[in-house]
Formats: sequence, structure tokens, C-alpha cells
Amino acid sequence: MRSRAREALLRFYDAHARALPFRGAGDPYAIWLSEIMAQQTRIETLIPYFERFIARFPTIASLAEAEEDEVLSLWSGLGYYRRARLLHECAKVIVRDYGGEMPRDAAARLALPGIGRYTAGAIGSIAFGFEEPIVDGNVTRVLARLYGWDEPVGSAALEKKLWAEAAALVVGERPGDLNQAMMELGATICTPRAPQCERCPLSADCAAFIGGEPELLPTPRKRSKPRKEPLFLLLAVDPAGEKLLLKKSEGALFGGLFMPPHGIETGDTEGDRDRALEPFGLRSDEAPVKLGELRHILSHIAYEVSVYRIEIEHESEYARGFDELDSLGLSRLTSKALALL
Repeated sequence: MRSRAREALLRFYDAHARALPFRGAGDPYAIWLSEIMAQQTRIETLIPYFERFIARFPTIASLAEAEEDEVLSLWSGLGYYRRARLLHECAKVIVRDYGGEMPRDAAARLALPGIGRYTAGAIGSIAFGFEEPIVDGNVTRVLARLYGWDEPVGSAALEKKLWAEAAALVVGERPGDLNQAMMELGATICTPRAPQCERCPLSADCAAFIGGEPELLPTPRKRSKPRKEPLFLLLAVDPAGEKLLLKKSEGALFGGLFMPPHGIETGDTEGDRDRALEPFGLRSDEAPVKLGELRHILSHIAYEVSVYRIEIEHESEYARGFDELDSLGLSRLTSKALALL
């Protein structure tokens, strides 16, 4: 069955692979960048980000030389900003230790910041043609359904089966295309809901399809609900409406991104205002005007955000012109709040 599956996957890829800007050239940098961007992000969403990023930083060396603020600015909107910081850090290591070229050795790739087994395998197979396996969400779904594996996603038992089978499948010609074929099949045909089994090249051997309930596999992992947390966010503008207070956050959640004054909402609006302005070295007696409410959900926190505006006279080092915002690394939450002004 494995040889049939391999042949069917490559035929499918030849006939139906999407034209994506990072495919075809075999550029290790482009493949690495696209795989990092694709984590937690749909391909359709990342394409314009990829194109802007690669236009500004066409080489690993140019990325390594960049300021973190510019890297985060180009990443702004993709979320999960730790990916961008690790990408930047990794580029510096590659320039320092490997002359700006992605290492061909698998162990060396795995030792780089932000590169795990999946990303290392994607670079090795797609860019270098090595028989290195990959397992992501799409591959997990394809293989779990094909073989009828019902262990929960993320469990050690399922991970062991997935990597063993992926390693066996990738042996042979065109390992990079084989890996991309599984990802493509999972993204376009073998989808989480309403899979198009009638179009699937593996349906004749697929245990989940034969069993009649493909959507039941893979068995989802148990997830805890994100905790709710009230957040007070203050848009402090100057009287001319030209500048806004923004400060680079040092916290774990928004670290490295520019945020307006903010803090946990207590219900004491004036007290919340004073606590939010304190890190900026400013005070105000003006009553904040509520602009609206937002929900901002991260993997483990659901922020219930109250957005306020005040007008404040200030000559602060943290005052940023509205015409500067596109060049700053803003959090997605900040962008959503600014839309209420």
C-alpha cells in the first residue's frame, strides 16, 4: 500500500499543486521563511506577507542585518510574533556560523533557533532533495485517516506512528514533492471538515473513508478553554490629533511590539488610566472616553478589551506620529483598537 500511496501522491501533486510564490525555486531561505510563516496561519493569508518580507529582505544576510523593529513591522498582522524574533535570531546565527547559507546538515539545521524537526525536514527535502520526513497538521490528518489511527493528536503513540510512516514514505525519488503532496492533499482535499473523499487519490486504501466517517479522524487533543482577562487600553492622542503614545512592550505576550498604555481593567476608569500612563512617565486628569469593546483571543487567554481615548498634552519620547505607524511593529490588538478612533 505504501508504494501505491507514494505514486498516487506524486501524481496528485503534479496535477493539482497550487502555484505558490515560494515553490519551484528550491531556495532554502524562501522555504524556511514560508514554513515559519505557515505555522498557525493559512497559506492564503501568508502570501502577501511573504512577498513583502522577501522583497525587503531577499537574503538571509539582509534579514540578519535588519533592526528587530522593522522585522516585526513587516510581520505585523500575522500574530505569534515570537516566530519573527526567532527567525531574525536564526538569520544572525546562520550568517555568523555558516556564511549566510542554510546548512545542509540536518543536525546543524535542528540546532538553529526556531527550527524544529518539521521545519528542518521541509528545508532538507524541498530545498536539498534529502529524504527527510515532515509531519504537520495536514500530514497528520492524511496519515491518520489513511491508516485509521485513532490515538489523540499530540500523543506520543500517534507521533511515533506518524514520523515512522512519514520517514518510510519519503524514501525514493522526489522527496520534497512527496512531502509537499501530503501537505497539499491535507490543505485542499483531506480537510478537517467536509473532506472531498471522491477526489482523493488515496480513497481506495483509506481506512477512514472505507469506514464511512472520515471526519472523526484524527482524534482531537483535549484543549482547555482560554481564561478570560479584562484589559484596559488607552489611546492617548495629542490635541492636534497627529501623535499617539506607543511604547515597546517588554512583557511576555506583546514583547518587542509597540503598544499604547494598557493594563488589567479594574472598573476604576481613572485609576486604570493612571496605572496605564505610569510606565510612560505621564499623568492626566482628563476622563477617558470609551470608544468600544474588543475581544482578542490568544491560545490561552481571551482578552475582553475596553478601548478608551484621552487627549493629552505631552512632549514624550513615546509620542509617535500617525504617519509612522506603518513602519512600527504593532500588535494586532493595537491595530484593532486604532480602527475605533
